Order: sequence, then structure tokens, then C-alpha cells
Amino acid sequence: MNPTRRQVLGGLAASSAVLALPARAVGTTALTAQVADMQLLPQEYGRTTIWGFGGTMPGPEIRVAQVSRVQRHLINDLPQATSIHWHGIRIDNAMDGASGLTQDAVEPGAAFDYDFIAPDAGTYWYHAHNRSFEQVARGLYGALIVEEPSPPDVDAEDVLVLDDWLVDPATGQIDSAFESPHDRSHAGRNGNFIATNGVSGLAKTARKNERRRLRIINAANARLFQLRLEGLDGWVVALDGMPLSQPKKIGKSFILGPAQRADVFVDVTADVGSSAYLLAILDGEAWPQVRYDVTGQSAKAKRNMPKPLPENSHQRVKLEGATSLSLNMEGGAMGSLRAATFNGERLNFRQLVREGQFWAFNGAIGTMNNPPLAKLSQGENVRLRIHNDTAFPHAMHLHGMHFHEVTEDGRLGPLRDTTLLFGDQTREIAFVADNPGQWLLHCHMLSHAASGMMTRIEVA
Repeated sequence: MNPTRRQVLGGLAASSAVLALPARAVGTTALTAQVADMQLLPQEYGRTTIWGFGGTMPGPEIRVAQVSRVQRHLINDLPQATSIHWHGIRIDNAMDGASGLTQDAVEPGAAFDYDFIAPDAGTYWYHAHNRSFEQVARGLYGALIVEEPSPPDVDAEDVLVLDDWLVDPATGQIDSAFESPHDRSHAGRNGNFIATNGVSGLAKTARKNERRRLRIINAANARLFQLRLEGLDGWVVALDGMPLSQPKKIGKSFILGPAQRADVFVDVTADVGSSAYLLAILDGEAWPQVRYDVTGQSAKAKRNMPKPLPENSHQRVKLEGATSLSLNMEGGAMGSLRAATFNGERLNFRQLVREGQFWAFNGAIGTMNNPPLAKLSQGENVRLRIHNDTAFPHAMHLHGMHFHEVTEDGRLGPLRDTTLLFGDQTREIAFVADNPGQWLLHCHMLSHAASGMMTRIEVA
């Protein structure tokens, strides 16, 4: 890594060691992807077969201090090849885990060593990135928490991984129609069983007027979680791992698209003997994601608004003179896509449907047989205009770098790694191409990525 790269990562000397790490580090913690059974549904349904890291779902929480080295020895005990993507980490390209682009998928019975520095404090996650539309739906994911050097002023912390599961109520097993044409061409794979940390109606105890940090991760394949607080006053303090310049008070509700995260500080306002809730709004009704039973009192009065979290060092993008790019998302049911390039051929929509491909970016489908969206120089400033010319929402994730969402009045909004666009919505994002390598840009409605919504950006 050259000095410019080190500066981008905040002058963290440890980051310069990433490329020099050994191929196999002694004492690396094993992380086994394997088939396991768990009590996901109510007892009367019996146990459900899942795929999980360490045989659990979510997988083992990985928690490290900022600028720490993360080493995991992936062992694949699955019947399919797999890989791990470290979602939201500004990582060396060889460790990104995008099978078919940055590494070969790890075959059954084989292993792979991941070894990288976690430069930014925040809430991140890791998940399978080979046949992710199936493997994530089976449970291959976990939380990755990078702690600030000085802990914030909170009384407790909860890591909350939200997911929905599509299960067959007759068998209690995960529905195996992972390549359903309906899911691929419509809103994606939405489940019929909602869980937090693999538990329906997760319950915890709390005290009145205590302050809790909720690290909320949307690990669902396609579901948008509209979340509401009851008996809790809350502020969003970070999005996708990156702190906001000022905490944002939560009003009626807030939305997390697939792969997005929010760090929320909440004060418990419910009375002793009652309950507070993190609720999901589903079909207009409120369902508990987490229930907090208030068993005592922490203080006589609420605290003031929380202070901002420490900023992660990040090179600020310069909008003036930045390279302008555009990405048009097209296709899907009720869409206007007439033809697109797939595997080097121009196919009409009927032919694309026969190939199981329903979506396109700028008239092209997939990533490896098409030119990249852009070839950029390291340190280049970029403005990317994304238009959702479809009838469905899409959560667009950029690997390897964070970007600013640009506000309607042209200001730099929050740093994100995944941005949510609804049908016919246009959004501009801006970033510095500060991380060399080939980086995926794709929809995190995972059935959409598998059926066309994927491209890449090359940074020299």
C-alpha cells in the first residue's frame, strides 16, 4: 500500500501491513460453514435445518477494537462452494470475499484464510457471497462489531440481527425454491416468519431511564424493515457503521433496507412493570422485533440528547470537477426492459426470461462478461447518478468503499455502503475511489443480483 492509501484509512499505520500478511497465520480462529438444526419456529414445528457459520444462526459475533486485525480460517463443510464477504469494511481487495471476482469460491471440504485490518469503528456484518440468494437465506451470516477506542455513554448494548425466513408450514423447513422466477422478477424473496437473532418475539429486561445502544442489522434477502419505537425515545447515531455528524431524533418510524444497519441510542421511557418495544410495521400492523420488560429504574430522569460518536477518518469527496457516472436500473415485472446484453449477446426480454435474467444496469446483465461501469484512478472523485426505472425498491451496495448520499440541495449527506431507492426514484451518490481493486456494485435484494443487477467498478 502506498502513502495515499494509508492516508485514506486515516493514517493508521497498522493498515499498511495488510498486503504483507502471511498466507496462513498461526492461531487463526476457525469459522466453519456447516449444516445444522435449530429451534427456529415454535416448538410444535420441531427443528429447522439451517446453514450457519459455526453451526449457529446468526454465526458467532466477531467483536474487535478499531484498527485490529481480523483472522478467520473458513472451513467449508457445506454441500456447496462458499465464500465470506465482510460487508461494509474498507478492506484489501483480495479479502473482500466476492467469489468469481476477488477469489475463487471455497469448494466443499476446502478452506480459506481471511486476514485483514478493520479500520473503522461501527456495526458491520459478514455473510456468504457465493449463491448468496440461497446461502444467506439459509442462515450464513453474523455480526461484525468494531468498537470505538472510548466506549460511548450507554448502560447496555444489544446487537439485533433482523431477518425473515420463508418456511413451509407443513414441514417447518426452509422453502427450497431459491430460484423462483417470481422472486427474481418481483420484490425478491420475502419470508413468512420474522425473527431477531433467530428468535421470534425476542425478550429482554431493561430499566426505566436507562440508555441502550441498539446495533440493528437487516440481514434479510429482500425485506424492508420499517421500524418503530414504543416506550423508547431514540436517536440514530450511525448508519452503515459510519457516525452521523449529529444524532437524528427518531420520529414515527425509520426504514432499513436489506444489508443496511443503524446504530440507535434509546432511552427507556416505559414505566416499571410495563414493556417497551422495537416494532416492525408489517402490512400495516405492528409486530414486536424485541420486547423490553421494564423491571426497575436506572435513574430519576432522562438524559440529554446523546453526543455524536467519534468520526471515522475518511477522505472528503470534492463534488466540483468530480467524474460523473450514471446507472440506470431497468427490468423486472411491470418494467420497460426490451433487450439487454447477456454473456456477450444481445437478447430480447423473452429470451432473457428463459435464461432466468430479469434486470439490467445500463442495458447490460451481470458483471464478468461485460465491461465495468467505470475504470477509475486511485483518489478520483466520483458522482454517480442512479435512477430506479423499475416498479420495485432496490438496495444498492458498493463493496470496498463508503459513499455520501447527496441531498436534493447538493450537500453531502450521510456516509453509507448501501443506499435504498424506491421505484422511479433517482439518487446521486459521491465517493473517492480510494481503494484499489475490482469492486462489486449490486442490488442487495439478493434474487435481483442473481438475475442481472450486478456490475463492478475498477480502481487502478
